[in-house]
Amino acid sequence: MNIGYARVSTDEQNLDLQLAALGDADCDRIFSDRVSGDINHRQGLNRALTACQEGDLLVVWKLDRLGRSLHDLVNLVESLNVRGVGLKVLTGMGAQVDTTRPDGKLIFGILATLAEFERELIRERTRAGMAAARRRGVHLGRPRKLDDAQITKARQLIEAGGSCATDIAAGLGVHVNTLRRAVSGTVSK
Repeated sequence: MNIGYARVSTDEQNLDLQLAALGDADCDRIFSDRVSGDINHRQGLNRALTACQEGDLLVVWKLDRLGRSLHDLVNLVESLNVRGVGLKVLTGMGAQVDTTRPDGKLIFGILATLAEFERELIRERTRAGMAAARRRGVHLGRPRKLDDAQITKARQLIEAGGSCATDIAAGLGVHVNTLRRAVSGTVSK
C-alpha cells in the first residue's frame, strides 16, 4: 500500500499541489500537517507512520516535507527500513530516492554518511568554541550559586568558629554541600 504524506508550514500555504501529486502516485491513504517545527509534533506524520505496515511505501512530494534536517531524515528512514517500509520522493532534490530500489538505497546511504559528517563537524565546532570560551575565562555550565565575595566571607566565618557550616549555608541560601564545595575550592570557575 502507498501511504502519502504532505506538509505545509503555515496556514497561508496550500496543500493542493502536494495532494494532487500524491494522488497521481496512487497513494491509498494520504495524511497531512499544517505545522512547522519538530518532527515529533506532527500528528499527520505520526498517523502516516503508524499506518505504514511491512511492505508499504511512504510517499512524499519533496524530501524537505518529511524532515527539517538530514539527521531527522536519516533516523526516520532507518526506522522505516527496520519495519520493512520503503520511502519514495516524487520531486525536488531527493527525487531519486526510492529506498525499495538499489539506486535509492545507495543515494540514501550517501545522505546518511553526509548526515553523520555534519554531526561530527557540529561536535567539533562546539568543542572548539567551548575551549576558546574557557581560555577567555568564561564559565561554562550551570551558574555558580556563590560569588567570590560570598565564598571569602563564608571561609572567614568558618575559620572564626562562631558559626557552623549549616547556619552559614542557610544564611547564604544554599545547601550545606554547595557551601562545602565552594570553600574547599572544588567549584569550577
